[in-house]
Amino acid sequence: MTLPSAAEADRATRNSALTLACTLPGDTVLYLLLPLHAAVFGVTLPEVGILLAANRLVRIAGYGWVARFYGERGPRSACMLAAVASALSAFGYAALSGLWALLVARLLWGLAFAAMNIAVQALPTALPEGAARRSGWSRSIVAAGPMIGLLGGAVLAEWAGPRLVFVVLGLVSLPAIYFAACLPATPEGQAKGGPRFALPNAFNIWAFVFGLTMDGLFVIGLSVLAAAALPEGATLAAGGALALRYAAEIFLAPAGGWLAGRLGARQALVGLSLATACGLLLLAAGGVLLWAGALATVLLRAIIQPLPGPVVAAENPGPGRVPALAQQATWRDIGAGAGPLLAGILLPIAPALLIYGGGAAMLAVASLGIRRPR
Repeated sequence: MTLPSAAEADRATRNSALTLACTLPGDTVLYLLLPLHAAVFGVTLPEVGILLAANRLVRIAGYGWVARFYGERGPRSACMLAAVASALSAFGYAALSGLWALLVARLLWGLAFAAMNIAVQALPTALPEGAARRSGWSRSIVAAGPMIGLLGGAVLAEWAGPRLVFVVLGLVSLPAIYFAACLPATPEGQAKGGPRFALPNAFNIWAFVFGLTMDGLFVIGLSVLAAAALPEGATLAAGGALALRYAAEIFLAPAGGWLAGRLGARQALVGLSLATACGLLLLAAGGVLLWAGALATVLLRAIIQPLPGPVVAAENPGPGRVPALAQQATWRDIGAGAGPLLAGILLPIAPALLIYGGGAAMLAVASLGIRRPR
């Protein structure tokens, strides 16, 4: 495959990031509103858990298929289909009721996100030179959508109810079809895949642990901390806490790309992951140290976000790049799906030192395991 020019890589990166930025709010706002308004959507709280997990489960099963489609048909076709599916999913949240109807919308979104997530990692790394820089500002653009969606969705839901929120978010997602149409049409090419159930390599183990600790234990804990601090405004507090995570990415993800350009993506990732493990450990301390750890972890997580893609791409050049990125995303989804389940079990019964100290130890060990290329 012919490498793109720097201008072409920048343009494709920008359009893929805008595609995901327009569509992602429909998913992130659902995590905020569905548990709080389950009856409005005709579901019970246990069914809420099923619906919120369904998109990750379908991605775990379907990432390989989506990656093959992306490789054979190209970013434009894959992301245009994904953008249309995302809009249908958001409008589905506005109009549908009951577990089975909403489950269809969640499964549709899960496969759509898989395609767009591959694009926002594959297109910045299509040209090795400047890959970390492009990945950094791509994550910044992507994060703007959920941050605005969470803040606006929380306020609009208080005024007009949750259904209208998803009508608005469905309309907001429509420009993604245009941005997807501007992506390159040239297929990436298909690499020969390895065994479907091969053991994870060191980087996949890191992706699983990072998903478990940072997308699971920490995010759930952050929402709990915010709601406990402002019990009378729990919806706005939880929405604000989740929005803070994306706001940090807007401002700090480009710094991660810059740091990778200075130190190398792998060295930056290992160092920042170890620092993040220290931040998690502070969550177990309580008092002022708890809030210091929460703030440090939010900021460090934001800087780390653009780094895995360039590391994976450098280790898997050529047609192996897209399948490797999809595999890494799959393992992170497995960890991110297991994290909330583990948090739900442990937070009511286990001491904070065991939860966050154990998570910090796991992340530190996994980070040391990726110090050198395989």
